[in-house]
Amino acid sequence: MKNLILLTVGLLLSLTAGSQILKPVKWSYAAKKTSKTEATLYLKATIDQGWHLYSQNMADGGPVKTSFTFTPSKAYKAIGKATEPKAIVKFEKSFDMNVSYFEKSVIFQQKVKLTGANAIVKGTLEFMVCNDAQCLPPETVDFSIPVK
Repeated sequence: MKNLILLTVGLLLSLTAGSQILKPVKWSYAAKKTSKTEATLYLKATIDQGWHLYSQNMADGGPVKTSFTFTPSKAYKAIGKATEPKAIVKFEKSFDMNVSYFEKSVIFQQKVKLTGANAIVKGTLEFMVCNDAQCLPPETVDFSIPVK
């Protein structure tokens, strides 16, 4: 009887572990004032080993590129587009095209013009990740970055 209980518990644990939701990217945020009226936002993706996150700068027809949408506010205004470091470029058979991506970590930067005191920059980011065996569906994440 004791062995039957241990076997059942072991089987349930293995089934639960196999059905965990994959979250290979963790996002973190920071802001630094560069003057009284401007700041730079830092949106950092930490990517699990073996996975890659796609760049903002890719041709259409491939994986979903990383994108940032900033919620309109009277306290700030985005200046231009978010910048990123040089990406890895590689041909991927699954998309039949060259793709640009990042491994391990990447920091995207966005300049904002501050028009109010104590701005909190809000928005959403969308991204997609793949490894050698699979791609996860695109994911959208809300963010809120206080600028002090």
